[in-house]
Amino acid sequence: MNSKPIIKYLPDFLDYCEIEKGLSVKTQENYSRFLNKFFFWLEQENLASLPPEKLDSKHIWNYKVFLSRHIDKKKKRPLKKTTQNYYLIALRSLLEFFVEKEITSLPPSKVKLAKDKAEKEVKFLKLDQLARLLEAPDTSNIIGLRDRALLETLFSTGLRVAELAALNRDQIKIKADTQYLEIAVVGKGEKIRTVYFSQRAIRALSAYLNKRHDLDEALFINYKRGAEKSDASRRLTVKSIEDIVKKYVIIAGLPVMATPHTLRHSFATDLLNSGVDLRTVQEFLGHSNIATTQIYTHVTNKQLRDIHRKVHGEKHF
Repeated sequence: MNSKPIIKYLPDFLDYCEIEKGLSVKTQENYSRFLNKFFFWLEQENLASLPPEKLDSKHIWNYKVFLSRHIDKKKKRPLKKTTQNYYLIALRSLLEFFVEKEITSLPPSKVKLAKDKAEKEVKFLKLDQLARLLEAPDTSNIIGLRDRALLETLFSTGLRVAELAALNRDQIKIKADTQYLEIAVVGKGEKIRTVYFSQRAIRALSAYLNKRHDLDEALFINYKRGAEKSDASRRLTVKSIEDIVKKYVIIAGLPVMATPHTLRHSFATDLLNSGVDLRTVQEFLGHSNIATTQIYTHVTNKQLRDIHRKVHGEKHF
């Protein structure tokens, strides 16, 4: 039986986060800080020598009680539910590490997050609202073609706005017979994932790119007066993309002030409503931890590409 204390596994866990999960240095620092709270509690309870196989549900419950009654020294008040959950998510990640390394311990599912009654609802658009938004641009000109392609891409892929802004033209290889497109993008923590484009998005991108006669490498560029005469890149900024979405929300007369992230939420919600399981949605969104995806809901499992073809095919509008 392994007698190595849980506390002694921190360096191994952080190496795992860096090498196998590809997490950023900042994320590793956060995990270390959150887990040190748990280690402090173990020491306080005379459990510093507790090995992974001896950890049980009672320990988890007592730790949750400790977190709920802990007073933040700086703010002189109890920890918020969201903050408590950061500590619990870190602990659950440590237990997931034990599973990966075949170290006997408590299942990660035994660490339940604290419910936050004040938690904000995820804002997303209904299909009829999405239809109005996506069809709002005037595609008789290059700006409208760009904006239609931009909106379709956001909804089809679930990209973060910064990921969308970073796209280059050479990533979008569309031929006359292209029915489906998938590309690799680098997201948060330098994590690489595949995103998928529906036929609607492909048609919109093709119409836009066919009207491009510039040499800028960026996929989405600005058309400000005189911009074409400058040697600087015309790549749209995150703020510019946010403003474009806001513009068409107003034109479409939507009752909610949607943002690019609202389209990302809409993408995820649409997948879940169509029967996609949470871990698959986690892969689509590029979340490092399933807890982040749990702001949505739980559904059943299917294959990524088949799901995307079914959900983001021709059925919507």
